[in-house]
Amino acid sequence: MNGTPARSGSTAMRRLARASLALLFCIALPEAGRAQSAPGAEAANPATEKPARPASDAAYGAYQRGLFMTAFLRATDRLERNPNDAAAMTLLGEIHAQGLGIPQDFGKAAEWYRLAAGRGDANAAFALGALALEGRGMERDPERARALFEEAAAKGHPRASYNLALMLLNDDNPAAIERAARLMAVAAEAEIPDAQHALGVLHARGRGVQEDEARAAALFRRAAENGSLAGAVEFAIALFNGVGVARDEARAADYFRRAAYRGNAIAQNRLARLHVAGRGVPEDRVEAAAWHMLAASQGLTDDWLDEALKDLPDEDAMRAQALAEERMTP
Repeated sequence: MNGTPARSGSTAMRRLARASLALLFCIALPEAGRAQSAPGAEAANPATEKPARPASDAAYGAYQRGLFMTAFLRATDRLERNPNDAAAMTLLGEIHAQGLGIPQDFGKAAEWYRLAAGRGDANAAFALGALALEGRGMERDPERARALFEEAAAKGHPRASYNLALMLLNDDNPAAIERAARLMAVAAEAEIPDAQHALGVLHARGRGVQEDEARAAALFRRAAENGSLAGAVEFAIALFNGVGVARDEARAADYFRRAAYRGNAIAQNRLARLHVAGRGVPEDRVEAAAWHMLAASQGLTDDWLDEALKDLPDEDAMRAQALAEERMTP
């Protein structure tokens, strides 16, 4: 952990808050629309979420509106009144972790999260576990991260459940896989798209749960609607092949298209193939070539498409190139 850990007791916590507060008066307030994602990452790294607080909470209400200085001040006021206010500590940790109105400082964020987690705050335990897993504000410590995810998951925290499930899926023990599936279900019910996709894969393979193609397809669809590109691709494949859902090539093409426009190479490749074959979409070799170029630019080559498009006239090839450049994800 960077810096000296905060001492226990109200005096130490007030000093920590006031030391941070002094920085606010020389830094411009961010715009209200600034992104508010918590620290962390996907898959091997943790998923993240904003701290959940009641709408009546003035500090968190200000945070939600992008009034980060006000949120900081209100959270600090709350600690002045109640030095054991874990929710206020978690919010201060969040502001430090994201650098909202103050310089980003994972060390201070970890201190606040540690204090809040020690008082039973599940959001803080999850956030501290995320920092421990990534080695931010402290030494990287996967075992500590796992223990913190266990603590938060035991209280029903969805993203802690998801990240703990990911860790358990690396275990070949059937009991661990079954527990991972149960935890993934908790996260899926909370509409975490990556958890919905992962649980769908488990149902498709019968890993840790009963094999159920219809359940898998339903989860892939939910994941797709919640923004998961992997979910969109899996649901498109299910639709195209009629696995777990009624076969519908046009609808499959629509899901491939959604993911393709967002830069997913597999979706771009499959959409290119559909345009060559005229299945679910009009036959269009210019469109096929454009999507094939985009997929290939990300390393996904396809000899079948190369062969199918080798005689494309130069004029059409130039049109395809222009389309690919127009659709190139920044």
